[in-house]
Amino acid sequence: MIDQGRFQEIVREAGRIAHSRWPGDGHALKSWDKTPGNPVSESDLAVDAFLRRELGRLLPSAAWLSEETADDKNRTKSDLIWVVDPIDGTRDFVGGRPGWAVSVALVSSGRPLIGMLAAPARDEEWFAVAGKGAVLNERTLKASARTEFSGSRVPTDQLPSADSDLVMVEKPNSIALRIAMVGDDRADLLATLRWGFEWDVAAATLIAREAGARVSDAFGKPLGYNKHDPRDFGVLVTSPHIHAEAVARLAERAKQLK
Repeated sequence: MIDQGRFQEIVREAGRIAHSRWPGDGHALKSWDKTPGNPVSESDLAVDAFLRRELGRLLPSAAWLSEETADDKNRTKSDLIWVVDPIDGTRDFVGGRPGWAVSVALVSSGRPLIGMLAAPARDEEWFAVAGKGAVLNERTLKASARTEFSGSRVPTDQLPSADSDLVMVEKPNSIALRIAMVGDDRADLLATLRWGFEWDVAAATLIAREAGARVSDAFGKPLGYNKHDPRDFGVLVTSPHIHAEAVARLAERAKQLK
């Protein structure tokens, strides 16, 4: 296993680099759309470069997969790989809102081994190691244990009429933070019904799972990492007691949208 202390220092420093340019503190920031509605900023690129350099020094044998780096498919030949989103929640970041995080995971044989979210605008530092639990600011996390699906808290700003029995709670733009909320019992259910990338969820799903949450794709199947196509259809993170009902609730919609 890598030097965990050094790993945390690197991700923490990446968070500081991003925070030092965050418009929420009045800093000027250059940003643009990679594609319509898909923003990126100079901070995304600066954090990406910093993490690639420092994590490469920490573990030279590991391959690299990041939202802001061209995907080299040779990565699939490696058992170890860093899976990185330099700033997850860029819309909140460029808008001066705090719902963003630096997300880093080390994956081995398709499974996250260690993961961290640095969210300095929220004074939050999430960390997990496979088989050893998860913490938020050094406080041990315990995931939602809700047993009734109806009334489940969902981090969203809008619910379909079919889900009117659910309860809306805070929705940071960062999908990683929304996943982690289930691990901290701030939400009972997080679900997406679209193709999503490994870098969005690798660290956060490890954190949620180590806190006791159930994690799958939208159909209830395990998520995979370091795939040739680094995507899964949907992510579903819930209290373990309502996972099967959540899969059933979403099944028809998932089939239609995939």
